[in-house]
Amino acid sequence: MAVEEEGLRVFQSVRIKIGEAKNLPSYPGPNKMRDCYCTVNLDQEEVFRTKIVEKSLCPFYGEDFYCEIPRSFRHLSFYIFDRDVFRRDSIIGKVAIQKEDLQRYHNRDTWFQLQHVDADSEVQGKVHLELRLSEVITDTGVVCHKLAARIFECQGLPIVNGQCDPYATVTLAGPFRSEAKKTKVKKKTNNPQFDEVFYFEVTRPCSYSKKSHFDFEEEDVDKLEIRVDLWNASNLKFGDEFLGELRIPLHVLRYASSYEAWYFLQPRDNGSKSVKPDDLGSLRLNVVYTEDHVFSSEYYSPLRDLLLKSADVEEVLLPSGLGKAHITPVLFSRDPNTIFRGNSLTSKCIDETMKLAGMHYLHVTLKPTIEEICQSHKSCEIDPVKLKDGENLENNMESLRQYVDRIFSVITKSGVSCPTVMCDIFFSLREAAAKRFQDDLDVRYTAVSSFIFLRFFAPAILSPNLFQLTPHHTDPQTSRTLTLISKTIQTLGSLSKSKSASFKESYMATFYEFFNEQKYADAVKNFLDLISSSGRRDPKSIEQPILLKEGFMIKRAQGRKRFGMKNFKKRWFRLTNHEFTYQKSKGDQPLCNIPIENILAVERLEEESFRMKNMFQVIQPERALYIQANNCVEAKDWIDILTKVSQCNQKRLTVFHPSAYLNGHWLCCRASSDTAIGCTPCTGGLPANIQLDIDGDRETERIYSLFNLYMGKLEKMQEACGSKSVYDGPEQEEYSTFIIDDPQETYKTLKQVIAGVGTLEQEHAQYRRNKFKKTRYGSQEHPIGDKSFQNYIRQQSEISTHSI
Repeated sequence: MAVEEEGLRVFQSVRIKIGEAKNLPSYPGPNKMRDCYCTVNLDQEEVFRTKIVEKSLCPFYGEDFYCEIPRSFRHLSFYIFDRDVFRRDSIIGKVAIQKEDLQRYHNRDTWFQLQHVDADSEVQGKVHLELRLSEVITDTGVVCHKLAARIFECQGLPIVNGQCDPYATVTLAGPFRSEAKKTKVKKKTNNPQFDEVFYFEVTRPCSYSKKSHFDFEEEDVDKLEIRVDLWNASNLKFGDEFLGELRIPLHVLRYASSYEAWYFLQPRDNGSKSVKPDDLGSLRLNVVYTEDHVFSSEYYSPLRDLLLKSADVEEVLLPSGLGKAHITPVLFSRDPNTIFRGNSLTSKCIDETMKLAGMHYLHVTLKPTIEEICQSHKSCEIDPVKLKDGENLENNMESLRQYVDRIFSVITKSGVSCPTVMCDIFFSLREAAAKRFQDDLDVRYTAVSSFIFLRFFAPAILSPNLFQLTPHHTDPQTSRTLTLISKTIQTLGSLSKSKSASFKESYMATFYEFFNEQKYADAVKNFLDLISSSGRRDPKSIEQPILLKEGFMIKRAQGRKRFGMKNFKKRWFRLTNHEFTYQKSKGDQPLCNIPIENILAVERLEEESFRMKNMFQVIQPERALYIQANNCVEAKDWIDILTKVSQCNQKRLTVFHPSAYLNGHWLCCRASSDTAIGCTPCTGGLPANIQLDIDGDRETERIYSLFNLYMGKLEKMQEACGSKSVYDGPEQEEYSTFIIDDPQETYKTLKQVIAGVGTLEQEHAQYRRNKFKKTRYGSQEHPIGDKSFQNYIRQQSEISTHSI
């Protein structure tokens, strides 16, 4: 889901590696140790949580998280919690990175000091305010001024202890006065609509002379200010919670009688007492934040057309509506022994298809053995340098050999369970590779093994949590065991002729001698023959539902019972390519089954419907199912995958109601009939004759970004091709590792690529200039108080001046 801006779409994504924390403060009890976990938050909305590491002040997490970000945000925050069995979990500290600073830490491990968490550190949100000064003549003829402070609304206030009942106080403050007034409390919302006006009398000094209609002494202006404080009305004995404040000096009215703007809320001036950052410990993170600005399709036509030019294109159809991939000779490496080792669009498509169609197959094949390895916790270290005191190298080697044998056996005996979708892909790969490398008789095996072993089984063994084989990252010792198993299985499956030589480590080459028997190679070939056979069809495999997504959410009763209460309940939801179901808990019998063909639309539900965030609706022929996801990222993921799996339904709607039907009418259009046609066009979805949902413009924008990043290397390569096409001189050292078959054609292609990238870069530069001209500081999009935006304004001013 993109954030829409003028003329283009903005996509945001983040990939995070949460490493470890160290030197956390000890627990104030006899045990001293803590049970800690880490959360990832967009501002203050939690979108991910790690496992709990027990009894440690230096917990190792080693967890990865990726998400598309569906909304604007100011901070990417990480909180370290200490689990408490009897009370609310306590926060030890946090790391908050401003969105504008994320590039400073791009893709590198960084230690961040944990900061204290209090009301001031948690301030977020913005306020829409208007000040108006008017002249009034009293009954006695005295001239005075009335100041009207109008507070329209607030957006994005923090939620405190699961609730937000905000109100505001508006204070006119000066050296000798402090007059405060208060708004009404708005219940259960962090986007309150106040729209209240408060009046204050501004006195005039005796020396006043009427220079202009609203002129008054500089001395008075400098000493008066309007202060707006936001509070959360609480029933707790500790009083109301502070949410943020803003201070506006009255000299903003020097040149105009009214002033209206949006402001970011700020912490209190006095704040909390400073604490040494070392007191709370630190957290190691690796963050990759990506932001793509995508234009409309016509901007990408030249570059896209160039990229899609390819001779002798062979199509590989992926059955069951999973899509289509193209395999071209260009995508095969020159060496059949390293076929598909690199990443390409085709290889990534097949990777994702294997994950989607093969997840159940992977679980049935590997999960029992992986679980046993994790639970037994045997040491399998075979590197003599890394052996711990008391460990025996021969015993470790025997334990590792047994594990490898067991996993190799379950893999090579699982051919009959391999999904038909994957078998069809492997057959096409096998045929295309055999045609490409006609002199290599083994290529029909290596083409398939490069996927099934190198890109499917080996990664799942290495990182079982990424394939849901384990709930969290494994501990360091088990992770090491799985790494050694994965290396061995990968080499066994590769069928390389000099297997021991393929290991860099001498201890791995020694260990592999156990497996230098023909029976292992024969087992691999039999397995590969079975899963890449054109005549293999397993009806059960075709009918086996593919699990796409599952998890807890909150749903509103659908009203299927005439007199039932329409309340909200937590349920376990499960989506396959056949149906969408929910049940009380995971593993229970479904309480409701919705066939995929009955899903007419999947759309967001406006927050005002039930005063609940992150809600969406699954629209069926007779009713809509209203669901609340845990956070904005989860909501986006569910909407996207439900839309994709149902987008080819013939009866999909073109319009829908963005709000709920309550109290006898639709809240959005006020229509009284519950069967009234929708009032808003549906989003997402594709025409029924399109089977593959790929955002070509976004993919081309990503390719442009990579080309632009390495433009210097492209230009040097072009120069090398130009030199080689003119005279056959010595090659530049940078390009001596590969051969340019046709330097003239390569030169022409690079010239076209560089020209296409340059054109797109000019469009991006023009967009930035236009945006800078239209930007108004104090607007809803760019409220006053954002220091990073002030830096942006200064940078753009310097760029504009330099350009002129």
